[in-house]
Amino acid sequence: METTSEIGEKTWKKFLRNHWKMLVIFIVAAIVAVVGAILVFLWFAGNAQTTGFVPATLGLWTMGHIVSFLLWLILWEFLLIGIPVIIALAAIYFLWWKKLPGEERKEYRRGHLFGNRSRRSDGGNAISFIIFIGLIIKVYIDGKWNTPFAAWTFNYLIYSILWIIIGIAIIIGIPIALGGTWWIHREMKKKP
Repeated sequence: METTSEIGEKTWKKFLRNHWKMLVIFIVAAIVAVVGAILVFLWFAGNAQTTGFVPATLGLWTMGHIVSFLLWLILWEFLLIGIPVIIALAAIYFLWWKKLPGEERKEYRRGHLFGNRSRRSDGGNAISFIIFIGLIIKVYIDGKWNTPFAAWTFNYLIYSILWIIIGIAIIIGIPIALGGTWWIHREMKKKP
C-alpha cells in the first residue's frame, strides 16, 4: 500500500509531465507579481515623502504617520497588484483548470496536488529574524552603527531592507532553483 507522500509524488510527476508549460507560466507570473509589488512599494514610499504625506527623516515620524502610511500602502498594493492577480487566478481557473477532464481534476485532488490542509499553528517566523540580522550587518557595514535613528532617512531604511531581502532571496533562491531544475529534469526523464 502506498503512503500519502508516495501518492502525492506520483501526482506531481504526472502533473509536471502533462502541464509543465502551465507551471512555468505560474512561476513567471509569481515573479512578475512580486517585482510589481516591490515597485509599487518603492513608488508609494517615494511619493509619500515627496508630497509631504510622511516625513523623510524617521525621527519625525509619529504613530499616525505609520498607520496612515501602511493603510494607504495596502490600498495601493491591492489596487495595482492584488486585483490583477485575483483576475488572473480567476481566468486561469475558468480557462484552464475547468477545461481539464473531470477525472484528471479528481485525481489531482485525491493526490493532494496542492497540499494537505495543515493544522500547524506554532508560528515559527525565522525570516523576520534573518532580516533583522541582515539589517544589523548592513548598518554596521554602512558605518551608521552609532548614528541615531532620527538621522536616518526613510529611503535609507527602505533600500536597506530591500537589499537585505534581495540578498536573502539570492542566497536561498539560487540553490532552490538549481535543485528544483535538477529534480524536474531527473523526474521528466524517468519512465512512468
